[in-house]
Amino acid sequence: MATPPGRKSRRAQRSFEDDAKALLLEMIPIPGRSGEEGDVLALVRQKLLEAGLPEAALQTDSAHRRSPRGGQTGNLIVKLPGTRRGPRRLLMAHLDTVPLCVGVRPVQKGQFLRPQDRTTALGGDNRAGASVVLHTACEIVRKQLPHPPVTFLWTVQEEVGLLGARHVSLSKLGRPQLCFNWDGGDPNLLIVGATGDYNIEIEVEGIASHAGAHPEDGVSAIAIASLAIARLVQDGWHGLIEKGDDVGTANVGVIEGGEATNVVTPSVRVRAEARSHDPKFRKRIVAEIRKAFVEAARQVKNSQGRTGRVRFQADLKYESFRLSTAEPCVQAATAAIETLGLEPELRICNGGLDANWMTAHGLPTVTLGCGQQGIHTVKEKLHIPSYLTACRIALRLATGTEREAMP
Repeated sequence: MATPPGRKSRRAQRSFEDDAKALLLEMIPIPGRSGEEGDVLALVRQKLLEAGLPEAALQTDSAHRRSPRGGQTGNLIVKLPGTRRGPRRLLMAHLDTVPLCVGVRPVQKGQFLRPQDRTTALGGDNRAGASVVLHTACEIVRKQLPHPPVTFLWTVQEEVGLLGARHVSLSKLGRPQLCFNWDGGDPNLLIVGATGDYNIEIEVEGIASHAGAHPEDGVSAIAIASLAIARLVQDGWHGLIEKGDDVGTANVGVIEGGEATNVVTPSVRVRAEARSHDPKFRKRIVAEIRKAFVEAARQVKNSQGRTGRVRFQADLKYESFRLSTAEPCVQAATAAIETLGLEPELRICNGGLDANWMTAHGLPTVTLGCGQQGIHTVKEKLHIPSYLTACRIALRLATGTEREAMP
């Protein structure tokens, strides 16, 4: 007797979900902090080959050689020709996790995956996203699903400054016109913009002297840094910054210097950041930080009238972006979410994403959620139904069926 169509559909759905969950559970425990993604990348390669992908379709680029951090491997790229016409699409996610995830043992509790103990984070950021993209690629290859030209990209070193996306080999991607990145929470969430960030390093040089015998001969680097930071706080250039219609943030996060209490501190190293969605205002924040330190160095003098000096370096970590709702990738992602009966939610975020650099490279990229909650903490968890919904959305976007009604 033939199996009823409805039962076949339910069986296929269970198989889809079981495969997606199994892949996630296999990927999460593999250590892979930034720069050490070799083992998890090897698993991705293995799964793709087992699904039937020709080895010649697998490429790694040299992003790690261009990264200031080095690393075990570059980004992994799979480029498939289309079985039907349409603009090339790109699906991507980063492979690395923060160090707190190393050693995690995931367990399921109800609808969530959590760390078995409270000493590690889960690593759903971003093993969930990497699994969404991998599951989608395997489904297409294994089942020979019709699809337009599509590229799959797994990046490295996202957690330490988006370095994989920054140094990706664009020539290997096949000129995609619609780009989708998985890295976030609810599956109906679309991140269409993100802030830009400057890394700032400041070296403050003072003059050493004995703090008891001849303190007047010294120039304290700590005093210079303290005056500068106090001025930034007093003038509204530290923390949340609001100047008329301009908004941004600044933070002095690291101060290092001094070895003994009986020495007037000769040097201090300060690390800070400046963020804003507006590139011009972000540069103004950087300029105000520089001004505060330079003026503080002039203000602190020893008995001979000598002052310290400041060396200031600001480097763009990533540029801000904001996508139009008319952008093809945003429209396609919106359609895929709506087809599953969900309400898309468009959002701008104040952190960095691989999408920052992809968009800066001329590849407008929308970021979608995959169930992550409480990332970078020991309370991190992953909502399994949201992850499975993300897998369904990804398959529709990869196959170009985002506007087709559900069967």
